[in-house]
Amino acid sequence: MAKKNQREMSFLDHLEVLRWVLIRSTIAILIGATVAYNFSDFIFDVIIFGPKDGNFITYRWFCELATQYDLDKSFCLEELPFQLQNRTMEGQFSMLIWTSITAGFIISFPFILWELWKFVSPALYEKEKKNIKYFIAIASFLFFLGVAFGYFILTPLSINFLANLTISTQVENQIDIDSYIGLVKTTSLATGLVFELPIVIFFLAKMGLVTAKFLRDYRRYAIVIILIIAAIVTPPDVISQIIVTIPLWILYEVSIFIALFVSKKDKQTT
Repeated sequence: MAKKNQREMSFLDHLEVLRWVLIRSTIAILIGATVAYNFSDFIFDVIIFGPKDGNFITYRWFCELATQYDLDKSFCLEELPFQLQNRTMEGQFSMLIWTSITAGFIISFPFILWELWKFVSPALYEKEKKNIKYFIAIASFLFFLGVAFGYFILTPLSINFLANLTISTQVENQIDIDSYIGLVKTTSLATGLVFELPIVIFFLAKMGLVTAKFLRDYRRYAIVIILIIAAIVTPPDVISQIIVTIPLWILYEVSIFIALFVSKKDKQTT
């Protein structure tokens, strides 16, 4: 009976640690959101609405590529054919708050990783616990790289494609601000999390849930899925699809090497 109570207390203590991890992470996000709120003009005018401008750096870059290689010229434009509108009384206030929270999450992401590492570290070896600085640095770099890729590549490609897609000349694009900002935030944040794939594979391999052989065996299916995603979010030209496909493919290949590395390290320690 005493052992049973001890196990129950151990489980409750574990939940208590997790609760404080979530509390500290939430506080960090709120602090980051407060900082973002104070710079909301810059965040909206320069960052959020940047891809709406025909002179956005990505459009200029793709236009130069299209001109040089005689490809689709849809990126060579001065203004995107749509206008933003707010149709609800609290719409802009809601966008201000949720955008600040999203920015707060991005800003505080390294701290959140630190908290998660402390939570899982008791299950790791002593040598692995000493690698926390490398884990934080690599995971943060991958996340910010993914956010940048989503913002500078996927978001402009999606906005340009959807803004120029018309079913009839009688339909005029007046996009709701919630829809536009949702696309920018979701694409950038989701891509940042997708770029954490090598980190996720590392922990799955440590738990024995994924192996390098499994990833190799399903490589062809993964490539097909990546190509489908690239085809959906890009205009119908090869260059754009390649630009989106290559980073995702590289992440998958890196994940295979990580799973292989973990399995070799585990064999050495046993």
